[in-house]
Amino acid sequence: MTGIIELIAQTTGCCTPASAGINESEAEAISADFQVFAHPVRVQLLTLLTRSSEDVCVCDLEAAVAVKQPTVSYHLKLLREAGLVSYERRGPWAYYRVERERLASLKARINSHLDGWNR
Repeated sequence: MTGIIELIAQTTGCCTPASAGINESEAEAISADFQVFAHPVRVQLLTLLTRSSEDVCVCDLEAAVAVKQPTVSYHLKLLREAGLVSYERRGPWAYYRVERERLASLKARINSHLDGWNR
């Protein structure tokens, strides 16, 4: 019986090792890129910031989403860590801005990867 299975495997190629087409570190990097957009609050905050031509006060960001201040702060922290936003302290308030070059770079990486799925 084993000889039959081996013969079938040899003739059909069912056991030919497949390549994932992307190494583990590249897969982790693109996954991290996608995770930036993996929460609706981050998407809302980033959208608000990209549509503004001026810096936006954190108090306005907090008022724009339906979550409490600690949650807004957490998501802004993740966006800062991703390099997509930065802020400046002005008195007691923080004013946020989108880092447009970094966002463009992220968009290009994601688009490039998605285009690879269409081949």
